[in-house]
Amino acid sequence: MINVVCPHCLQINRIPIKDHYNKANCGNCKNSLLDTTPRDVDNSAFSRHIQGNDIPVVVDFWAEWCGPCRMMAPAFKAAAAQFPLKARFLKLNTEENQSTAVQFGIRGIPTIIVFKGGKEVERVSGALPEQQIMQLVQKHL
Repeated sequence: MINVVCPHCLQINRIPIKDHYNKANCGNCKNSLLDTTPRDVDNSAFSRHIQGNDIPVVVDFWAEWCGPCRMMAPAFKAAAAQFPLKARFLKLNTEENQSTAVQFGIRGIPTIIVFKGGKEVERVSGALPEQQIMQLVQKHL
């Protein structure tokens, strides 16, 4: 069994480990846990996902004014679609959530950090294409 934070209501769900999931809904809000859409999170939701998920959490630290961040967004979303219930993809706006950006020493954006077991396991700065994002995540599954 693994713990997975619902991307919709932030409830922690305990689900069986499988190679593939046809259906998995949150016990609280009944929305699909298979939703791969990268979620915009604030400091609180970020912490909930990092601490509550047993699956890797891939976070794009970005800002609205950042051209490379906006250019990478479609690749980040496309990569996320390849990992339903294998990894959770989040986006944290560093302008709106400065305390988390400072806590993790974000000096340049975009920066992608992969967390596993509540700890940072890998960090890459700069815009990445979809294939490189997928390779980054695959290493930590």
